[in-house]
Amino acid sequence: MAVPISFPSTTSRFSLPLLFAGQAQKEFFVNQAFSLIDSLMTGTVKESLDTPPIAPIEGESFRIVAPASGDWAGHDDELAIFVGGAWHFVAPQSGMRVFDQQADAFVHFSSGWQVPVEPTQPSGGSTIDAEARQIIAELIEALQKSGVFARTA
Repeated sequence: MAVPISFPSTTSRFSLPLLFAGQAQKEFFVNQAFSLIDSLMTGTVKESLDTPPIAPIEGESFRIVAPASGDWAGHDDELAIFVGGAWHFVAPQSGMRVFDQQADAFVHFSSGWQVPVEPTQPSGGSTIDAEARQIIAELIEALQKSGVFARTA
């Protein structure tokens, strides 16, 4: 006879709630899990903040930056998702990448959120190579368009 499988109460990666036999109000747990999956699937956050917005909209998600305050205190580096009128927090996993809509750029999690910094375009010098500078400028522009660097005004 096979050994029965035993599941924990949440998923291992994002702590989504799991159902178990005889559980009351199953629809609450299923709806919560679907709402969190819906927000995480897009891989986007509205913006990166240290304080919760005053009037969040259902389903909005944010990347919490230190030092977090208010309802987000103690949740530095986590993702905050507004579901069912309350904040739900998801701890980032190594390799996770999200698109910050406000910054118009991707951020990557690896022992903390890594925000790409646009390199300074070359200037000055005793020998000026116009073709190399043009290629560097085009490379920076391509990385901006792909969301690696935030677009500058």
